[in-house]
Amino acid sequence: MKKSLSYLAVLTLFLVSTACSQQKTDRATQVKAQKSDPVEVAMKDGKAHAYFASGCFWCVEAVYESVKGVEESISGYAGGHTENPTYESSNTGKTGHAEAVEIIYDPKVVSFATLVDVYFGSQNVTQVNGQGPDNGSQYRTIIFYQNAEQKKIIEEKIAALNKKLAPKEVASEVYPFEKFWVAEDYHQNYEKLNPENGYIKGVSIPRLKKFQAKFPDILKDGAKH
Repeated sequence: MKKSLSYLAVLTLFLVSTACSQQKTDRATQVKAQKSDPVEVAMKDGKAHAYFASGCFWCVEAVYESVKGVEESISGYAGGHTENPTYESSNTGKTGHAEAVEIIYDPKVVSFATLVDVYFGSQNVTQVNGQGPDNGSQYRTIIFYQNAEQKKIIEEKIAALNKKLAPKEVASEVYPFEKFWVAEDYHQNYEKLNPENGYIKGVSIPRLKKFQAKFPDILKDGAKH
């Protein structure tokens, strides 16, 4: 019995030590990422690109798809340190990646600043490591910038929100954009293609409706759910 207890104690210490070591590694990777130079994605056919992580990408994709000037919203992964992340690997929390979306938009119709407003206006801005029922580093909120102008816009909006939220503050991390990995095909347009899915009905659609009620003036014609 004593040997069993001793073994369990050693195993517990090992697991705790491993978890702490992983957390330190992840944090070091995050700090390194935050200090790297951003990659700026060139405009193509008059369209620009923006990148956001805000919990479940099914939800976020649907939110942005309803905004005027947004041509496409693509689900994927960003913010981590591993190559070719998958849904399964990102869910382990060991890749550093968060579920994210790539927004392809017309800057003549909708500005980056407005997309940032959509980002903060469609989430719980103070929730750490998740959104709604989804928790874990893969669901943490990250807002990516590609140049100094975008970074300034983000920082000014966060500062304004923090004044309103005090003593709470915005939980979103701010990262220089590096790379976006497109998610598996079955994740794309998930909310639209799976309206009867329990998660979509219970989480995605209510989140979408709440956003649309707050921002009626920037919705596409017929986009209201």
